[in-house]
Amino acid sequence: MNFALQTLNLAAAATEKCDLLVVPVAEGFAPGADALSVLAARALDKGDLATKPGKHLHLYQPPAVGARRVLLLGVGNGSPDAVRKALLAVSADFKAPAVRQAVVYLGEATPALVAAAVQAVAEASYVYITTKPKAEAANLQKVTIGVALEAEVRTAFAQAVALVQGQNLAREWGNRPANHATPSQLAELAKSLARHARIDCKVHGPEEVARLGMGAFLAVARGSKEPLRFIELHYRGADKKQAPVVLVGKGITFDSGGISIKPGPEMDEMKFDMCGAASVLGVFRALAELQPAINVVGLIPACENLPDGRALKPGDVVTSMSGQTIEVLNTDAEGRLILCDALTYATRFKPAALVDIATLTGACVIALGGVRSGLYATDDALAAQLSAAGDAALDLCWRMPLDEEYAEGLKSNFADVANVAGRPAGSVTAAKFLQRFVGEFPWAHLDIAGTAWKGGTAKGATGRPVGLLLHFLLNRAQQAQPDRAPAKKAARAGRTAAGAKG
Repeated sequence: MNFALQTLNLAAAATEKCDLLVVPVAEGFAPGADALSVLAARALDKGDLATKPGKHLHLYQPPAVGARRVLLLGVGNGSPDAVRKALLAVSADFKAPAVRQAVVYLGEATPALVAAAVQAVAEASYVYITTKPKAEAANLQKVTIGVALEAEVRTAFAQAVALVQGQNLAREWGNRPANHATPSQLAELAKSLARHARIDCKVHGPEEVARLGMGAFLAVARGSKEPLRFIELHYRGADKKQAPVVLVGKGITFDSGGISIKPGPEMDEMKFDMCGAASVLGVFRALAELQPAINVVGLIPACENLPDGRALKPGDVVTSMSGQTIEVLNTDAEGRLILCDALTYATRFKPAALVDIATLTGACVIALGGVRSGLYATDDALAAQLSAAGDAALDLCWRMPLDEEYAEGLKSNFADVANVAGRPAGSVTAAKFLQRFVGEFPWAHLDIAGTAWKGGTAKGATGRPVGLLLHFLLNRAQQAQPDRAPAKKAARAGRTAAGAKG
């Protein structure tokens, strides 16, 4: 699907020939004399349309309107979040077989509003078909975003379109069954990203991982016949002297729990345990489009966690790459075991910031549900940057504590540290475990167990937190380039506005 940006007023939007024209109607709607305004005003007056986000009225080939279908859509106060929710509520309209070209009229839109609308339409029209040969994808081929002042939102629009490509990649690979998203297949996907400018990829196999001394990672993988892969991506957008931001994504492509096997119900959803990895891959897809002036390293330890005669057992002690020994009290706390070795590896790049992303704990779901990701950070400035990026991207997070007292439960009689500390504050103690392996570099951990996918009838990957991470990186790239030429400074100002508001 292609997105286009076009200068339109409401009267001009009425003349656009398309299959679907979406006209948001906000609180305090002030109608003009054009045909669409008259229709919306009448519908509001008669009570056939309400401005509550998602409330809508379908019109078919109304007089003096070029579109075959018109959707008058309530958008509440007209904020980016309200418009996003409204567009998602009418996803069936974007997926309708007869809808190939759509126009979404936004009028005097802010950069944040345009970004929210692009992302919402992409999400609303997404259909998973990879392993459903008889299913049909949405026929939507082109979506035109109509705005009053195109120049003011062009940068935000371009960023949003790139972000959508990254989110869709993360969503698609998160949704794939584990036998269609093996560690080797993730590695091939990463290699394909290296076809883009400034991106390089290196894939380490079991032998290389063993030589690196990643004993914790190796221990998790040994219960599966699928060979592990340690994926290393580099985006080189700035001077090589600039310290990179390192992103580490958990890539458990299926998690049975190992010997500490999970309950049967909903175990199929453990294919989503690689959504941290998928988010890193999605970020690199977006970077390939935008080419910002920043250096980024992506690290993905990828393997399965399965039980067999060689599998890791409760009570085993393994030696991590850092040299610290770990008593494995629960083999279902495997994500932190593969991440700890990847985090140790990450320190060799002397990162300006180190961020890991993982569907790590059910405890985080209990704490925050599916609304906000859990954010842990050793650096207040880094935490503030990530929180602001999440707000801008409508991809929210919430900072959680890292008090040293939480580490008490990780003490072991038989190793330097245990991999679990009991049920209380389970998400916090998992973060405290990871903190042992990051050295003195500014570090943040995003627990996305509640936000990376949805269950029930809406089961599927969300593509989060690609939006948060991309906004974070773009903001850092902008802040690191204070001495560009005036024309480029103006372009950066547009990006800053999009990051601050969208």
